[in-house]
Amino acid sequence: MGTLTIKVPDLGEGIAEVELVAWRVQPGDTVAEDQVLADVMTDKATVEIPSPVAGRVVALGGEVGQQIAVGAELIRIDVAGGGEVREKAPVVSAAAPAAVPAPAPAERARPSGDKPLASPAVRHRATVLGIDLRQVPGSSADGRILHEDLDAWLLRRPGPPAPDAARYAERHDEEAVPVTGVRLRIAQRMQDAMRRIPHFTYVEEVDVTELELLRARINERWGGERAHLTLLPLLVRAVVLAVPRFPQINARFDDEAGVLTRHGAVHVGIATQTAAGLMVPVLRHAEARDLWSSATEIARLADAARAGRATRDELSGSTLTVTSLGALGGIASTPIINAPEVAIVGVNRIVQRPVMLGGAVIARRMMNLSSSFDHRVVDGQLAAEFVQAVRASLECPALLFIE
Repeated sequence: MGTLTIKVPDLGEGIAEVELVAWRVQPGDTVAEDQVLADVMTDKATVEIPSPVAGRVVALGGEVGQQIAVGAELIRIDVAGGGEVREKAPVVSAAAPAAVPAPAPAERARPSGDKPLASPAVRHRATVLGIDLRQVPGSSADGRILHEDLDAWLLRRPGPPAPDAARYAERHDEEAVPVTGVRLRIAQRMQDAMRRIPHFTYVEEVDVTELELLRARINERWGGERAHLTLLPLLVRAVVLAVPRFPQINARFDDEAGVLTRHGAVHVGIATQTAAGLMVPVLRHAEARDLWSSATEIARLADAARAGRATRDELSGSTLTVTSLGALGGIASTPIINAPEVAIVGVNRIVQRPVMLGGAVIARRMMNLSSSFDHRVVDGQLAAEFVQAVRASLECPALLFIE
């Protein structure tokens, strides 16, 4: 009998530590080879850590919610056989999806006092909804609480109490909400980007009247057969057409080495709001996709990110990012660059307003592009010319189909 120490594996993309989300085993449990031992979370995704051997769990290397460094001890397992057993990191598939156990048909009771098991996205949603997870039965095989369990709890929960007569009474309550998991990682990355990158934001208005007419007609003609065409695939196409003239924009800057890497491939990050925070799944090789391919893949990536199923590969490697708040997009914004990229294109809401055209005042559908650039490597003129090139394609949609 020998004891094997399993370490936190290197999960790539410069990840130095992970958050321990859940233990799937406890000391004394017998485990099989490839059985999942724990769920850990990086700033990219939730990952299952499998056992490289069969044996019996001796000790766990941390508490749920704890940050553990890559290479640190994760768990110790007694294995059959004599002699020295060397420390080992489990092999984690790069395409492993975020850990979302399959729900069981019936809810499973949780022993009193046990900490409820739930993904960071579920915990965040419960906090927003004011739900005490200790009161919610989990329906998964290990008692984990799923989004479906929150939905069921909301349906069963008693309605709100009748309003108090003293509706203008003073309130003095406070609530401390820990910033953890993906939300904490996002905050750290945003802070680091703003601290290290001198942002330069350029705002330009775009007349998208013809573009919106084209989009409406395309959806009317083919909407029932193919993916619904939103503005984003059209914007991505305009960006792809502009990049060859402005290769400095589609690049990543290593400020420590002082090296700017220009990319021929256009891997577009699509900023997506999720319950756990802002995720950026990547539309790979946008330069090789038609509108329908882009529309289908953008929809799939957004759905995967919101459901917590996006893989690490799908959340890394972008060369330029597009961000949009849709109908809530406001008049203008100052998007933060997704480091180590050097540019991010922001989309504001589309509004109909009077515009002078051909000497007459007519109603046009207008939209602002708010784009930020790394001023260390992208000059103001270059940034403005790039945005103007994107604008030209959007205002004359026929150009989107001409190389």
